[in-house]
Amino acid sequence: MASDTPKRPSLKEDLTCAICYDLFTDPVMLACMHHFCRACISTYWRSLRGAVSCPQCRQEFPTRQLQTNYLVAAMVEKVRASSSEGFRQNLQKQLKDSLESYRTKMEEYLNIIRQDEEKVETMKRVGAELQARVRGEFQALREVLQQEEAGLLESLRREEAELLQGAEHHLEQLRGAVLEAEQSMRVLQQAFDAMETSIEVELPEVNLRPAVQVEKETDADLNAFISRYTGPVQYIAWRKMLKLLKPAPVPLTFDPETAHPSLCLSRDKTVVVESQEMQPYRRNPKRFTQCVNVLAAQGFLSGRHYWEVGVAGSRKWDLGVALESVDRNARAKLSPENGYWTLRLREGRYWAGTQPWTPLDLDGTPCSIGVLLDCEGRRVCFYNADSMQLLYTFNSAPHGRVFPFFSPCVSERGHKPQPIRILHFPLDSL
Repeated sequence: MASDTPKRPSLKEDLTCAICYDLFTDPVMLACMHHFCRACISTYWRSLRGAVSCPQCRQEFPTRQLQTNYLVAAMVEKVRASSSEGFRQNLQKQLKDSLESYRTKMEEYLNIIRQDEEKVETMKRVGAELQARVRGEFQALREVLQQEEAGLLESLRREEAELLQGAEHHLEQLRGAVLEAEQSMRVLQQAFDAMETSIEVELPEVNLRPAVQVEKETDADLNAFISRYTGPVQYIAWRKMLKLLKPAPVPLTFDPETAHPSLCLSRDKTVVVESQEMQPYRRNPKRFTQCVNVLAAQGFLSGRHYWEVGVAGSRKWDLGVALESVDRNARAKLSPENGYWTLRLREGRYWAGTQPWTPLDLDGTPCSIGVLLDCEGRRVCFYNADSMQLLYTFNSAPHGRVFPFFSPCVSERGHKPQPIRILHFPLDSL
């Protein structure tokens, strides 16, 4: 149905002389407010006999006075400039660039959505796997530890729900950002399409909402989630049900042939302390000669193994695992690059042995440190064994035969050397 609303004249039509039907040249305004080219109205008036009048409204004027309209003249010059092909191409380029920018941003958001959807599926899969694993760990203790199992599963489900909620919220934000981008693209497309049918003096005003700021990745820490539920689950329960623990932590002992000559071992090879004097020793390639280190006699190539080390009273220590192949005669930084995965205490602060060191925030001062070696999962996890709080996880753990690693470090001047000990359960009291 045709519209009854009359079509509004374009700016170019408003600036066209009614006599020559071209854009004004040296536009003048008559007393009736109509505009003409100075030459056109002058020629028209010369053809009249008697009083002069307006060609449009026929209003007569007592004099032939003409007033130049500089504002209209400036507008005419702008319209002439905007009518050039270069100007039109420039406006079109600006609109195309804006459109392409939003198209790129929308595609980026769509890619992030696809990645997040994959993460959500991974979270669900991992959550299901973890629940199955927890159930398997608790199967041996089912009759007496149902309450403990239910509590841990609830914690897992709650954390999984929080992770999924965070991921879903991020997806909703991204979808909202895509909608905003689509709306802005439609507005820009409309403006671009309008360029085809009208003359624009300048870039048209486009009302766009501010771009929604969305983090490009979720802050969900899937590795931390996995680490918290792939730890020694039965051992955590054993802290409450000692008699039903199965299996027990590994009963490690120190290997005297690896001990630095400044280290003194107890007869049962479970306690090590720095000595004021060098101990008699035999030279062999297994012994540390540059740093006060010692390895356990037991090494591991496969499986999952857990042990605890008593560190109460010690002001400095390094604990973890080391590759069998580490250089025993060199002063090497304790880092995975050099074959060491360790936790350390220095000046009251705890650090993970990365490059550079990673500072850790602990609740209190642990009396014992737990170490979990997962050979298949290639993880090394450290725990505050007093509370079973996860302190740090190396997710790119050793590949090859490794040994538990210990160093009581060189004692500070004026302080008596303090021992560290391998805890054996249930013989050692907590």
